[in-house]
Parts: sequence; C-alpha cells; structure tokens
Amino acid sequence: MVSAGETSGDMHASHALQQLTKLGVSHNSFGMGGHQLEANGTELIVDSRTLGVIGLVDVIRNYHRFRIRLYRLRKALKERRPDMLVIVDYPDFNLKLAKTATQLGIPVLFYISPQLWAWRRGRVKTIGKKITHMAVLFPFEVPFYRDAGIPVTFVGNPLVDDAVCASTKAEARKALSLGISSPTVALLPGSRYRELEKHLPVMLQAAKQIQQALPACQFVLPCAPSLDIGSVEQQIADAGIPVVLSTGQSYLAMRAADSVITASGTATLETALIGTPMCVVYIVSPLNYAIMSRLIEIDDIALVNIVAGKRVVQEFIQHSATPEAIASETLNILSKPEYHQQMCTELKKVKDTMGDGGASKRVAQLIHSMLA
Repeated sequence: MVSAGETSGDMHASHALQQLTKLGVSHNSFGMGGHQLEANGTELIVDSRTLGVIGLVDVIRNYHRFRIRLYRLRKALKERRPDMLVIVDYPDFNLKLAKTATQLGIPVLFYISPQLWAWRRGRVKTIGKKITHMAVLFPFEVPFYRDAGIPVTFVGNPLVDDAVCASTKAEARKALSLGISSPTVALLPGSRYRELEKHLPVMLQAAKQIQQALPACQFVLPCAPSLDIGSVEQQIADAGIPVVLSTGQSYLAMRAADSVITASGTATLETALIGTPMCVVYIVSPLNYAIMSRLIEIDDIALVNIVAGKRVVQEFIQHSATPEAIASETLNILSKPEYHQQMCTELKKVKDTMGDGGASKRVAQLIHSMLA
C-alpha cells in the first residue's frame, strides 16, 4: 500500500514503484495518490488531487474531508492487509495511517521525512513508534533520526534525477512559443488550489510592474496538472497581462526563464537543479502564519536556502510578499549580470550538495529488503 498526498509525493512514489518493477519485483499497489501513481497502475482508494490544502488551519477546516479519506484507507489496510505500507511526505495525515498499520503488524516505510529539524522537533519520538524505517533525502537528517533510535537510510534526493531539462534556453522558449531573445520570467504559484489562491494574484501584480519597467519582458506559467487551467486562464485575463500558459512542462519553463518567481516548496530545489535564479514567495492565512511563526526553529523556509545553509535567494514571506518587493528583486536578477551570475554560482553549489542521482532506485531496494 502507498499513500502520497502531494503532487510531488505522487511523482516520487510512482518513480520508486517503477524502479521496484525494474528490480524484477512483482507487486500490486493501492492507496492514495494522483495521476502519476494512477498511470503507473496503482489502484486509488483516495485521489490526492482532492486534498489541496496548506497550513494547520486549512487542515482543521477540512477535518471532515480528511476523516472520510483516512477512514477509507484504514478500512483498506484492515481488509486487504498489504505486505507493507509506504508513506510519502504529508506527515500529519500519513502518520495517522502509519499508526494503524503498525498496530496491525504491517511494516511502514516513511519516504521523504517530515522537516522536524525545522519545527516540532519533539514529535520525533512519537514518530518512531509509528514507523519501521525512515528514508531521508539529505545527509544532515540521518543523525537527527538515528539519535532518536529510528532506523534511517539516506537515499538521496529524487529531484536530482527528476529535475532535468535537456533543452537549451532557446529550445525551451521555442517549445513554449516564447520569444527567443526577450527577457523571460516564469511564474510558479504552486500545485494546490489554496497556494494558487494566495500566490497567483500577487505574482501577476508583480509581473505587471516588471513589464512596466521592462516592456520587452515575457512571462510563462506552467500550470500544475492538479489545477483547473480554466481558472488560471481567467485570473490571468482579469489581471490584464499577457502570460504564456502551459499544462505541466515546469522544467521547460524553468529552463526558458532568466528568472523564476516561485512558491516555497519543492519547486525551489527543482529551480536550483535547473540552474535558474529565483525569488521565493510564501503566503498563508494570518492564523496559519501566526502558528507557523511560533513553531519554526530555523531562519529560512525555502528548501534551497536550507540546503545551502545560508540565504542564496530572497524570500518574501507573508506581509513582505508585496508586488513591489517581488518585482524589484526580479528586476535586479534580470538587469544586473553580476548578481545573476553570483546566484547561478550559489545554485550550482546547492546542486552539488544534493549529490548523485539514483534515489528512486535506492528506495526501491529498501522496499524490496523490507518485503523480503
């Protein structure tokens, strides 16, 4: 059984199961996921594309929906008794499912661990009671879990394999019907509806200011498959600014861009791996932000900065995420070659820190060993 509640988790789980098949392990999978797991043959008990919420308050507001989905998955666990459960990210939901599996004697692998080193560190001891093994993406996570007595394996980051674009900048622009020589900015508001609701209006306002200062600038927005592209088109039309819209193709858009305005999350690491300078935007409800501010124990929230161990790209969080600030930073990236190159150099260091590829294969090998 597999449970992935995010678009990125759906992708990583799908790739791990593909590698399991390549190892010659015959298997059937069911559980929670999105279009990639479904396309890979996983029977979806719960479609994760209906779970697009962010923040603790959103989870509370949608508590009934989550209870229903958790009930379905627990029921499937009890009735079908899989040989193991693989949970991918999405900790607040998945750990409830993991607890049920552990009570049933079903081994649990947690792939892509929760960022407890950033906030809610005290939860690490309770997690150890609910899972069998932890597969982590970053080397610095290993001692954190090992010291808590949790079996842990560093598998590497699957994005090293996934965030690849063979196209040149010119080829990417041509493929997206963009001007070859015009300054280009990619807008990545996020893959969930609530992220889109919070981030896209501010990003479009920033884009308008950028275009006023740099009329030749063009914009591209790769719409996540989990979102309604019609809704995005309407918001762009209402903003009155030309934006080239594509379905998916985020890596192509990152490659085509001279600068990226992205929501915080996995996309910051993906953009770093592609090598394009960026700034990061993060906006949640006021109550979510108040809670988050009290719990977070690190200075930066963007994964690219956390991996770098310092701030290499600017973060615009909550009240600081104004169109003026975002536009100003993006114009700096576009118009100051030395600043642009300095950021590219720092992003290359981040890429080197993330190591070699092969994470999905190593996870598949770990699954195989736990099934043996």
